[in-house]
Amino acid sequence: MRRIFFNVLLIILAFTIQNCIFPLLPFLSASPNLLLILTFSFGFMHGKEAGMYYGLLSGLLMDLFYTGPFGFYTLIFVYVGYMNGICTKYYYEEYITLPLILSVLNELAYNFYIYVFRFLIRQKVRIGYYFINIVLPEIIFTVVTTLLLYRVLMIINRHLEETGKKGDSNIV
Repeated sequence: MRRIFFNVLLIILAFTIQNCIFPLLPFLSASPNLLLILTFSFGFMHGKEAGMYYGLLSGLLMDLFYTGPFGFYTLIFVYVGYMNGICTKYYYEEYITLPLILSVLNELAYNFYIYVFRFLIRQKVRIGYYFINIVLPEIIFTVVTTLLLYRVLMIINRHLEETGKKGDSNIV
């Protein structure tokens, strides 16, 4: 229960930082997608079901903040949480290569989804410009942020699991 509360708090904090602080930093041409990092990390660490729940929360926060059809962001975040939850069986704490690869793939899928349903439908077909100026810088920032944030999430997850196990043994 403590882990769920803490993870929800992290998602709300990441949403606040991503939407209220990063746009104010003039030196950032693109910003890392913290909600995507948290969603795929939680899905990767805790499984499909947890990834979908955290993706639902992240997507709902994005849908409430941005205009457009309700459920637009929820769909992609739930999908990301589920797909990364499938990779739980390959989860090892010291293995950082797979999370970095997943970070790149998730960022590509997320930006392709936005391109198709926000730009391509309106006949804006400059995918080269979109990829070079928007997707590539965001992928770079997200991967670098994943390097830092994923380790912190692993440490926090390990600590919360140990605390939960100690609490369970004290009850019996």
